[in-house]
Amino acid sequence: MKPLLKLYRGYANDQELIVMGHVFKPTHKRDYDFQKESFQNAAAVISQYRIKTLANADVYLDYKGIQIHTKTLKDGYFKFCVPLDKTESYGWIDYQVSLVYEETTIIKKSNYIRPLKGNLGIISDIDDTFLVSFSINPLKKLYHTLFKNVNARKVFQEVVPHYQALSAAGRENKEGANAFFYISSSEWNLYRFLVKLTEIHELPKAVLLLKDIKTSLTDFFSSRKNDHNHKFDKIKHILEFYPNLQYVLLGDDSQKDPYLYESICKIFPITVKAVYIRQSKNTKKQKVIAVLKNLESLGIATCYFKHSSEAIAHSKAIHLII
Repeated sequence: MKPLLKLYRGYANDQELIVMGHVFKPTHKRDYDFQKESFQNAAAVISQYRIKTLANADVYLDYKGIQIHTKTLKDGYFKFCVPLDKTESYGWIDYQVSLVYEETTIIKKSNYIRPLKGNLGIISDIDDTFLVSFSINPLKKLYHTLFKNVNARKVFQEVVPHYQALSAAGRENKEGANAFFYISSSEWNLYRFLVKLTEIHELPKAVLLLKDIKTSLTDFFSSRKNDHNHKFDKIKHILEFYPNLQYVLLGDDSQKDPYLYESICKIFPITVKAVYIRQSKNTKKQKVIAVLKNLESLGIATCYFKHSSEAIAHSKAIHLII
């Protein structure tokens, strides 16, 4: 049996390249099957939380004809932070990582984004922001996670044209699309599921930044309790990593997004251009209204919306999209 090497989409600025992934111990278990139904899907999802990681494994990043060597951490995670050649091109760029295990070499490819200065950076939450997840009802959310396969999961109406318009805003062609980041409280265990889901619905290609991986059944059920601190840290990191981009933040009011975004905007009052919050219940929350009014006093455009058609109209009104 061979270990499993998984790569994630990376990102780069003019000085640094960051790519990452996980290495898992050899197993007879098959990877997540997106076509399974009902109880089979539940078993497949749970199996993603029972996979065992491989610590101290040797991984090599192939960059500009040389191999850069590192080893995985205790949870099987690895991350390369590499000084970037300033002649590197922009857009989505391929990269390759090799895993050397005993006498076996495993090679995988993924890609990373390097956006042009002056472009927009769009940062979006996932659950109940574009993916219908029922976060305000934990049992219903768990049911959909377990018993609805990726083809049965729904996104909100008109969210796709809004995101596609944001991706193309100010750009003349698809290759020059703005940088998109999906930052969620979901764990790396669900990475392939989330990538597949965004591809099915033709949402913009994005870098995903997720929570630390879980490796037991207990972890799966405890992961239903969201810890949002990592989202704040990841968003702050992206804004610091790309200080020359103007940002649009998209979230929802089912949990902590408005308050996280308020804190981000107070730290980066010039960098954030607009904040969008999806309304999860029939009525707007007064605390969220107060937060958005506070952001407007900083000159940041805000939109608290029930339907994506309202968000699209707002984006057009502030000339964010055409």
